[in-house]
Amino acid sequence: MSAISELSSLRRGRARDPEEARLRRKAGQDNAAGYLFLLPWLIGLIVITIGPMLASLYLSFTEYSLIQPPEWIGLENFQRMLGDTRLHNSIRVTLIYVLVGTPLQLALALAIAMLLDRGMRGLAFYRSVFYLPSMLGGSVAIAVLWRQIFGTDGLVNQFLGAIGINSSTGWISDPDYALGAIILLHVWTFGSPMVIFLAGLRQIPAMYYEAAAVDGAGRWTRFFKITLPLLSPIIFFNVVLQVINAFQSFTQAFVVSGGTGGPSDSTMFFTLYLYEMGFGRFQMGYASAMAWFLLTMVAAFTALNFFLAKFWVFYDD
Repeated sequence: MSAISELSSLRRGRARDPEEARLRRKAGQDNAAGYLFLLPWLIGLIVITIGPMLASLYLSFTEYSLIQPPEWIGLENFQRMLGDTRLHNSIRVTLIYVLVGTPLQLALALAIAMLLDRGMRGLAFYRSVFYLPSMLGGSVAIAVLWRQIFGTDGLVNQFLGAIGINSSTGWISDPDYALGAIILLHVWTFGSPMVIFLAGLRQIPAMYYEAAAVDGAGRWTRFFKITLPLLSPIIFFNVVLQVINAFQSFTQAFVVSGGTGGPSDSTMFFTLYLYEMGFGRFQMGYASAMAWFLLTMVAAFTALNFFLAKFWVFYDD
């Protein structure tokens, strides 16, 4: 008997084994149950995520006003972006917001995490209090509160008056300061990266600090030679997440500027301009093209972060 025929007979023999057949039926039933539990997620992925993405990709090559049927125009929407000065300004404003606000936010989050890592009393309470801004910072209520704080008669000017500095500056109505006020709001929402930093700090072995202290290393030396290198994977994780979140910021600028991106387009984020073109001027085809350009920018920054990570992120292996 040849080897092939012998293997075939063995497979047939196994197939006739009732115990193996029962196990196969049970495995099939388990797989069916698994797919059944995954079904809601799969439906959501297709209907809520993939479907709208494919629709917006198609609309980006059309002229669509939400009233008339979409009309295919090819690459005209993307060519239009090259000469749209307001769009260029929105990119500039968004990049300033991302490149200034994200490092400041992460620096503050790391500083607070290191303070909480010292094991103070009521750590759970302080951790919850500091995390709270991350939950509320993107809400309309906080944006309205920020608008009041930085208004002409707001708390900032009242505080300056209390220390002898008379100021009537409308911090959110002055083009020179409006973006800075929104960046401060972004920095204030440091709670989420702070909790992640705190978890990372708890994973650094204390023996490294003890050995460095014995060798006479100071506090700053221990920070730069031990804390930052061992915490670099956590820093990288937070950088990627917060950069992506910063690019998608919308509520703060919309509420603080009254939906106009003012004054003088100084707070016209890319997402806010996209909203204006799509739902304000009903140029949904152009807005779809802008959305895909935003996706490209986010992907480029994420890829750049991963490329640069090999120069400063250190792992145990």
